Amino acid sequence: MRGETSIVDMPTTQSEPEDFDEFWRDTIARTRSFPLDLTVTPYPTRLTRIDVFDVSFRGFGGTPIHAWLRVPHGVTEPLPGLVQFFGYGNGRGHALRDLRWAAAGYAHLVVDARGQGHGDTDDDHADGGPSAGGFLTRGIRSPEEYYYRRVYADAVRAVDALRTLDLVDPTRVGAVGASQGGGIALAIAGLVPDLAAVIVQAPFLCELDRAATLSGEHPYSLLTQYFADRRGDVRAALDTLRYFDGVNHAKRATAPALLSTGMLDGIAPPATVLPAFTTYGGEKTVVLWPYNGHEAGGDLDEENALEFAATHLAARTKSRSAADSLR
Repeated sequence: MRGETSIVDMPTTQSEPEDFDEFWRDTIARTRSFPLDLTVTPYPTRLTRIDVFDVSFRGFGGTPIHAWLRVPHGVTEPLPGLVQFFGYGNGRGHALRDLRWAAAGYAHLVVDARGQGHGDTDDDHADGGPSAGGFLTRGIRSPEEYYYRRVYADAVRAVDALRTLDLVDPTRVGAVGASQGGGIALAIAGLVPDLAAVIVQAPFLCELDRAATLSGEHPYSLLTQYFADRRGDVRAALDTLRYFDGVNHAKRATAPALLSTGMLDGIAPPATVLPAFTTYGGEKTVVLWPYNGHEAGGDLDEENALEFAATHLAARTKSRSAADSLR
């Protein structure tokens, strides 16, 4: 494993709401009350070794969520699968963005963060109330209306969708992500009890009660701006954030996890990240990059991720068209 592997013991100041588990059970049950309505449509590319599919399924509130599915061409046995969201402000992006997981033998489902750029999924929910002009503060005065309630529920639904495919082994599905995607991967690990593995790189959305005082960088600066502008709303906003904090979701996670952070990260400072690593409930490996920022270990981090996934998800491929498997 590249980088410095360490046992992290960093205290957390984040308390959790008494109804945390009830809130999320209700949220997921409401989301699953809508039919999945999964569609998987072959998407033409000039790739010869990877098949790409345009995917849609219903997430929170029944909203159609868009994703790309990329799989190695010519498989006969069910594949391990990975669900991924990208960083803050990003949707699923271009159909050919990030082919490494499919090239390594995985069914890779890359999902829109609703409403965010480079995606095709609108956030059709009316939040109400003020924000500081970004997703991080949208609906922040109420956990029921907060933006990330919808995104986390969409993420759980993405795991459901991936597991329904014949070409995927439902017992070998994990989550991977960096920055915002890392925070969402932590939430998936806490909300899906039988996840097979999770890879979390430089995660955003952790230690949210202190993030506004620890980082002056975007997007945590949105919290700072909101708290400065609306001082009377601070208590309600902080109460909301406790339901979405990666620290509280990490406590409930049991899947084997690879966690990494750059010790000079100013966007998601280690003081926000490491408490989630400390409280993570399952088997975990923590890799620290002493001289790196938000990129963490960069390409070397990706090498670690591939090695970890191969160990815990055991990718195997044989020959048959993936398109045939999806019919």
